[in-house]
Amino acid sequence: MNTTTTATRTVSLKSARAAPAATAKRSARVGVAAHKSLCQKVVLGGRQAKAIQQALQLPATVQTRALSAVQVEASSDKIKVGINGFGRIGRLVMRSILARDDVEIVAVNDPFIDPSYMAYMFKYDTVHGRCGYECTGSKEGFFVDGKEIKTFACMNPAEINWASAGADFVVESTGVFTTLDKAAAHFEGGAKKVVISAPSADAPMFVMGVNDEKYETSMDIVSNASCTTNCLAPLAKVINDNFGITEALMTTVHATTATQKTVDGPSMKDWRGGRGASANIIPSSTGAAKAVGKVLPELDGKLTGMAFRVPTQDVSVVDLTCRLEKEASYDEIMGVLKTASENEMRGVLGYTEDAVVSSDFVGDSHSSIVDAKAGIALSGSFVKLVSWYDNEWGYSNRVVDLIAHMAAAEVASNISDTSGFFSTKPSTA
Repeated sequence: MNTTTTATRTVSLKSARAAPAATAKRSARVGVAAHKSLCQKVVLGGRQAKAIQQALQLPATVQTRALSAVQVEASSDKIKVGINGFGRIGRLVMRSILARDDVEIVAVNDPFIDPSYMAYMFKYDTVHGRCGYECTGSKEGFFVDGKEIKTFACMNPAEINWASAGADFVVESTGVFTTLDKAAAHFEGGAKKVVISAPSADAPMFVMGVNDEKYETSMDIVSNASCTTNCLAPLAKVINDNFGITEALMTTVHATTATQKTVDGPSMKDWRGGRGASANIIPSSTGAAKAVGKVLPELDGKLTGMAFRVPTQDVSVVDLTCRLEKEASYDEIMGVLKTASENEMRGVLGYTEDAVVSSDFVGDSHSSIVDAKAGIALSGSFVKLVSWYDNEWGYSNRVVDLIAHMAAAEVASNISDTSGFFSTKPSTA
């Protein structure tokens, strides 16, 4: 009789979906439906190589999604994550992690918040409601449902002892350490990979569903781009792949963010940005459209855009006006987007024909939700497309999805070397 020292492992397609308030504990299972049977109930360990080889046989459009679904169910082998910066994105990344069973939050660093205040800020949220977990904080630490989340209060990332908490991945969500050189400080404390939750001037940039298949395990620091790029890029990819984009302009009508002023105040680099957020529609610059050229090189130089900051708390909307190479009716374009949302872009791109408004998308985990009733076409080659996004929750879910994708790539690269990234034990006879 054969025996094994490995924990039972399974492959499944998973992605966190909207989990505000009462639904926070529900783990979502979103993936490519046509290949769901392949990715469920496949026992790994001795059969791990076969499982990943099967995934590699899938079409390119879903191959990376299947590989990113490789995960270890044994709690001791969950992907362990630390968060640097417990702001809007940091807290929602943690909510997303807690809604999944393949990733585990083990530590938080924030020099401006003690454990008691961490617990309070995590428990209550004006936009997304109560977190649905029992949260306590004291001098002894920060606890969620009785489990301790190790806390640090370091200003310098190099001083954070991630190794003591077992954190392999670090989400860099301060908005400060966004370059390769600055983010690399996390390695001093034992982190193995860093995901920057913001655009980066020099780190490799990835948008799930768009260019995640280009990730290589040698990339220790990556950027998840911006929330607006995550909304725009999937939309632009589908349109460009099917009709070709000659040129395009984007406008994002963007909800208020923490960097804006509650009342008029100094803003030397952007005078308009210093005006009161709750009383104005504020024109602003954005690098989101140009960033699409980094994740979709074929669109480099063909796309640019701007933003309007508006006095709403959450949910933004992209207006993409583009000239097409191949003429098509508006209905044909919507048909292609709907099909993509149900197949290769499922979980990333959404689609609706309902008469919706911004608040209807609070808690929607998609990166981008096409509003079929809001767009218009002037001709067969000139069209305006509209797509919504929860700029907080949707983006935070993609941060976690990117972590899972990177971890799966490590598993794939270490099939023949089980002493690699995850320190798994080989099967024995």
